[in-house]
Amino acid sequence: MLSFKHLIYVLNKVDLVPTSVTAHWVKILSAKHPTITFRADLNNAFGRESLMNLFRQFDNFHKDKKTISIGFVGHPNVGKSSATKHWQYVALTKRIFLIDCPGIVYSSDNDTDIDIIRKGVVRAERLEDADYYVEYLLRDVDKSIINEAYGIKNFKDAEDLLTQLAIKTGKLLKHNEPDIKTAGKMFIYDWQRGQIRHYKCPPVIEEGENKNENENK
Repeated sequence: MLSFKHLIYVLNKVDLVPTSVTAHWVKILSAKHPTITFRADLNNAFGRESLMNLFRQFDNFHKDKKTISIGFVGHPNVGKSSATKHWQYVALTKRIFLIDCPGIVYSSDNDTDIDIIRKGVVRAERLEDADYYVEYLLRDVDKSIINEAYGIKNFKDAEDLLTQLAIKTGKLLKHNEPDIKTAGKMFIYDWQRGQIRHYKCPPVIEEGENKNENENK
């Protein structure tokens, strides 16, 4: 029996990245599969009606099916739902059921250590040298985002940032030395939980274009 499976890309939390970045990703991804920008906000939400229209099209297309199951998959903390600990089924209509599942991430043979950390495969508290990886994560974050997250405006490098963060949060060793290893775990934990806003530019965006937009924000 032929099994129909449709793939939809839902770009959530698009209000947290520059508009041009979202637009370029939509252009690339929509060439392969339907792509919807989404923002789950009580006061200024968008994307819901477009998603519902697609579900209705599936409903019309598969009239021969008794039920239609739609699964939400993705990395942890991307906004799939507020409950991500257990599988659950939500009845959207009499025939359409949404399957909400925990965010599960797998590593591949080509992943580097920093790729694994970015994906959240390894938890921050299990990293012995978490401070080492912060330098690589900072390459994807503007200093204004660090100030937004921690109230630290200026820092020279990752070590300086972690030193200030350790002092600011009272993570000190003997003789009041800043505990940068613990500060590194804090930073990676916040990164993996989505507390530090970051994004990847699609290959069609030139570095200068993205830089100019960030300067004009």
